[in-house]
Amino acid sequence: TEGSLKTHDRNSNSHEASNAHPDVAKNQTVGKTENPAGNTEEVEHKVKSSRKEKSVLQSKLTRLAIQIGYAGTAIAVLTVVILIVQFCIQEFVIRGKTWTATDTTRNIEIFVKYFIIGVTVLVVAVPEGLPLAVTLALAYSVKKMMHDNNLVRHLDACETMGNATAICSDKTGTLTTNRMTVVQSYIAKNYYKSVPDFQAINSKLGQLILESIAVNCGYTSKIEENPDGGHPKQLGNKTECALLGFVLAMKQSYEKIREKYPEEKLVKVYTFNSDRKSMSSVIKVDQREDVYRLFCKGASEVVVKKCSFILDSQGVAQPFSVKEQERVVSEVIEPMASDGLRTICLAYKDFVTNDKAVNEESLQGVNWDDEAKVLSNLTCLCIVGIEDPVRDEVPEAIQKCQRAGITVRMVTGDNVNTARSIASKCGILRPGEDGLVLEGKEFNRRVRDQSGEVSQELMDKVWPTLRVLARSTPQDKYILVKGIIDSKHGKTRQVVAVTGDGTNDGPALKKADVGFAMGISGTDVAKEASDIILTDDNFTSIVKAVMWGRNVYDSIAKFLQFQLTVNVVAVLVAFFGACIINDSPLKAIQMLWVNLIMDTLASLALATELPTDELLRRKPYGRTKALISRTMAKNIIWHAIYQLVVIAVLLFEGAKLLDVDDGINDIEDVHAPPSVHFTMIFNTFVFMTLFNEVNARKIHNQHNIFEGICTNPIFIGIWFGTAFAQVIIIEFGGVAFHTTGLNASQWLWCVFLGFGTLLWGQIATLIPDSVVPTMRWFKKSAKEEEDEHDVGEMDEDPVSGRGQILWVRGLTRLQQQIRVVNAFQMDLEAYLENYEQRGRPSVMNLQAQKKSLGNDSGLARKISKSKPERPLSRGDD
Repeated sequence: TEGSLKTHDRNSNSHEASNAHPDVAKNQTVGKTENPAGNTEEVEHKVKSSRKEKSVLQSKLTRLAIQIGYAGTAIAVLTVVILIVQFCIQEFVIRGKTWTATDTTRNIEIFVKYFIIGVTVLVVAVPEGLPLAVTLALAYSVKKMMHDNNLVRHLDACETMGNATAICSDKTGTLTTNRMTVVQSYIAKNYYKSVPDFQAINSKLGQLILESIAVNCGYTSKIEENPDGGHPKQLGNKTECALLGFVLAMKQSYEKIREKYPEEKLVKVYTFNSDRKSMSSVIKVDQREDVYRLFCKGASEVVVKKCSFILDSQGVAQPFSVKEQERVVSEVIEPMASDGLRTICLAYKDFVTNDKAVNEESLQGVNWDDEAKVLSNLTCLCIVGIEDPVRDEVPEAIQKCQRAGITVRMVTGDNVNTARSIASKCGILRPGEDGLVLEGKEFNRRVRDQSGEVSQELMDKVWPTLRVLARSTPQDKYILVKGIIDSKHGKTRQVVAVTGDGTNDGPALKKADVGFAMGISGTDVAKEASDIILTDDNFTSIVKAVMWGRNVYDSIAKFLQFQLTVNVVAVLVAFFGACIINDSPLKAIQMLWVNLIMDTLASLALATELPTDELLRRKPYGRTKALISRTMAKNIIWHAIYQLVVIAVLLFEGAKLLDVDDGINDIEDVHAPPSVHFTMIFNTFVFMTLFNEVNARKIHNQHNIFEGICTNPIFIGIWFGTAFAQVIIIEFGGVAFHTTGLNASQWLWCVFLGFGTLLWGQIATLIPDSVVPTMRWFKKSAKEEEDEHDVGEMDEDPVSGRGQILWVRGLTRLQQQIRVVNAFQMDLEAYLENYEQRGRPSVMNLQAQKKSLGNDSGLARKISKSKPERPLSRGDD
């Protein structure tokens, strides 16, 4: 809960009212409460209508899959064409044969075999297992994140969090424990560093303080004893619970006062909102029926300025001049705030009919709806400093974020000194760094131009160094988030995560790349707008989300490194085999088995790796960084070279080296039995693939490829299961897999050549990445990224495509032209007299188009905004 003070709605007993927007949290009269539902629906509409662009990994994978698909299709077609052309040249040109009826069956069988090889190459080349790998990685991570107090609502948010470069975090409950207690107070011009003795306070002043706290706090806020014997349970708003705890600490009872003034007898309630930074309640005093008393509590520096009087130690009202107010601010409020305390001021005001005292106001002519006048000339009762300790684990978590290249910013409604103190304790503000701390008003002054509109150019001068935004409203948070996301300042656009709990945090949560809602203190609107819900409201859970997000990204990268190596080798073997020996050394069924290994089984094995702290020791990848990094490209090329060389040697010299029959001689015979020669090529290729799967576990040049392998039993089970299945296929596959059994020596050679992949991988880690050029064909340019972002911003709804917008614009322009023609066909006066009747059908048609496209669509909103209230002109687009 952010802000100096938040309270529950008196009538709905809902926590949402404590976070309500200025337009939503209207003044409420008990029995005649204004319904803020309309504005709340507007907020929900904004939340639902907002549309995020595709996630970082999703856009990269889409681009990669399309490019691989094109390349695979081209090679597959080329392979079939080369096989057919070579066969035709060899049969009908070199050998001089003619196509006879007796050769038809044989030739068709050969052509079908070539076609099957081409289809197999295409199947192997196209990474159809990529969506499965992504789904498995996300599903596995989401399940595990539940144990880390992250309830993921949108799967893509999991991997997007791994690329986060900025986190805009609330303070209360997220960075702090959200268990508040009053530790300092200023009563009757006396500064107390501990809970004062109630008996030492003037009885009139003490009673007013008790009534102000008991009556002017949500009646759903209360403190109950803990049956386990620990700290008392704080139910409801934590700030109000701190004030109620202050009453109990002074050994007084707030429940007796609530029994005296039950909630239904409250005359008027001014709920808390972000503008007034306070809440007030009006009661009718029982002892004097002609007296109404207003209690007010809120941000100290705001409420103090509304006070004209202050009670002294005798309970007598004394003038509270501006000079005295400034002294209290500098000597009381600022020292409390510098200690990291949230300062709350309690004040009151009596409205009477007769015998008006100096600090009382006449009841006659009072308009309770005139809030500004009612909440003026108050009498200050006391100022309290509320402590909300920083969570013990937060400083270390923030340090991990900073080490991982993530900038943490605090966005809070608290006093700027309080926010600065808490930020320093958390490590958001560090000594020697140029961290900017701003209040909401100063922030708006800096980012808005002369016309009052937010300027991105001005925003780019503020947000890079901004670390704390204090006394902020939900609108300020939205402006900050939008400004950071839309900024083109720096090499790459920012990926922003935001925490929020209030109703009006919804637009900011929706706008953010990843929105975190508070599971304990968050409202339903905030949870609906979020991508991930923190079930414990703890910042450390965000750090765990970063780890899991980066782990998902790395898992996909590992799978890609493994799969693309197999793709390159299998496709090139098939292609060059077609060019050189007029057939593929790997049969169709064998390549499908390899495809099964590299797709389904490998995706399951590599997508279930657990995250480690190592993930937080490097910078985020960023939006535009190529998915295939230089290191990955180096590994793919290096391992592909090894495997291609091994297969080539086995293909052309293997028969001599291993003393087996040469399988190339039987290629022309479609029904030739399986040979030991080609079986060893297939077996060696599979074992090189299996051992390369172990290499693929590391994608950042790590030497220890076995690190953490024992923590992933799924990987171990799949690896040994696949190896066992390969033995069964070789020894018993026979005709189905076109294999024949091997002896012990041949098996050892296959396993040895496969194991060589591990040794070859160690050499690869010693080669500098700079030898490999940047994979520019897998990387989006800044212009492409900007265009994609602009399209994402325009297409707020799936229904409202560009074509539909242009179609409606064309329809509108056609209607305008028809009106112009009609205008020249009739007298000008008649045109002016009858225009409204003639214009109405066009407007109705436009409304009909709007309804046909759906009232909630982005196009409908564009139409409604441009609905003519006057004759349409030529420029009305």
